Amino acid sequence: MTRISLWALSTLSVLVLLFGYHTSTEGAATAAAPPAAYSGTLAGTTDPTTDPTSSGSTSDGSTSSGTSAGTSTTYTGDSAQTQWGPVQVEVSVADGTITAVQVLQYPSGNGKDAEINGYALPILVQSTLDAQSADIDMVSGATVTSVGYAQSLQSALDQAGL
Repeated sequence: MTRISLWALSTLSVLVLLFGYHTSTEGAATAAAPPAAYSGTLAGTTDPTTDPTSSGSTSDGSTSSGTSAGTSTTYTGDSAQTQWGPVQVEVSVADGTITAVQVLQYPSGNGKDAEINGYALPILVQSTLDAQSADIDMVSGATVTSVGYAQSLQSALDQAGL
């Protein structure tokens, strides 16, 4: 009789533990949505997205936002297709200097993507502003996003002639 009681209690305990376990897919539905785009601006420059002066479109498809000190031209890189989703970068260039980087598209299909890119994209943006080129290091744990970011960034810099 004690063996049967012990067996029943252990089986019940296992079932409670099994059904009480929270899987990683449950977090995706409750995870906070990431912001629409990550961006960074070089210190001491104006951000063309918040600059109150006039802006227009240039003949090469990029946008231009001008100030009395100079003009800042925005170049959008090609969308790089990765196994987790597209990555697309937009750079603002003034006088041959990268002044701002904005990530327009990045993998965000689940909570894990949001977590990885929430960490990696600000690092990649800051690395770009520091290096002033597409010659930047990958972010550990975000290799796929880093490769897509570098491809799209290089495409934007090619358009800018940098």
